[in-house]
Amino acid sequence: MDGWYVDDRCTNCDVARQYAPELIGEVDGKSRVLRQPRDEAENRRLHAAVFACPTRSIRPAAGRADQELDPFPLALDDGVLLCGHNATHTAGANSYLLRRPSGTLMMIDTPRWSRELARRWTASGPVTDVLLTHRDHAAHGRRYADHFGARLWIHEGDLDAAPDADQVIRGLDPREIGEGVTAHPLPGHTRGSVLYLADDRYCFSGDSFYWSRTTGDLEVAESVTWYSIEVLAASLARTAGRLRFEWVLPGHGDRRRLPADEMSRRLRGLAERTRTLRPRPVDFTAVRW
Repeated sequence: MDGWYVDDRCTNCDVARQYAPELIGEVDGKSRVLRQPRDEAENRRLHAAVFACPTRSIRPAAGRADQELDPFPLALDDGVLLCGHNATHTAGANSYLLRRPSGTLMMIDTPRWSRELARRWTASGPVTDVLLTHRDHAAHGRRYADHFGARLWIHEGDLDAAPDADQVIRGLDPREIGEGVTAHPLPGHTRGSVLYLADDRYCFSGDSFYWSRTTGDLEVAESVTWYSIEVLAASLARTAGRLRFEWVLPGHGDRRRLPADEMSRRLRGLAERTRTLRPRPVDFTAVRW
């Protein structure tokens, strides 16, 4: 190990590969450093992967990663920041900060908890709401909401994962939760899964669907759909025609921006493909990242 390597704590969550796919790849069901960074830009992408990795598995052969190169929160565009510092308690899920025209922020799902990190998230403005997409990502929701003085949101179908939530989304109808921000219940991955749509531009899809680098398309994680793949198919059929966005921003899996018309076409195609799927045993290794 003459340079950077991945240690044996890796859980194959794909997070690091999202930030530096040319440097870190999947080999035998784990992440592996494919080559060392060649310039400063690649070094910075590698450090983004380092500080997002939930198990801190990407390591230099000697010493520690350069703390000054922690880029988070990292602007995805002018409206969304990536929190990084993914948490093991949310299975390494991505979390996001959504900027609002008022100068406030909403947090969608949560990174690992620490007071130091919490102070970072408010550097760009006060956080008014913590939006949970489903039960798997609820671990640090209450702590962040209390620290921010923010409202914690979850759907009633997953309420037992956050029974002290301040706002409960009920039923299947879309609900406006802030100017330009709508919650769309999408049961399937879990009973209470929700996606949040903002400004007809951003779709925070939780674990309902994601962008796959393997297939080059939107996909559902059928092998880790806990509640019902058939219910997820019905949810997508019900909502695909209503949703308009450019960015898909999932909890697990990659992000992608496409023109809204193209994204709508792909979402309708995903709804059609999902309709043909049937229940199968849970298999983490079958996800097509």
